Amino acid sequence: MEKIFPVVLIALDVCAAVVYACLGDVRHAVYWLSAAVLTVCVTF
Repeated sequence: MEKIFPVVLIALDVCAAVVYACLGDVRHAVYWLSAAVLTVCVTF
């Protein structure tokens, strides 16, 4: 239960990456995917 906020943050980061990827903005999509990966590395 203590990891609920990081999991929500990871999900939001991935959702933002998907939105930017659908819009064709690869630079921002990679940024948000990197943010999600970094959060996963720090949290787990």
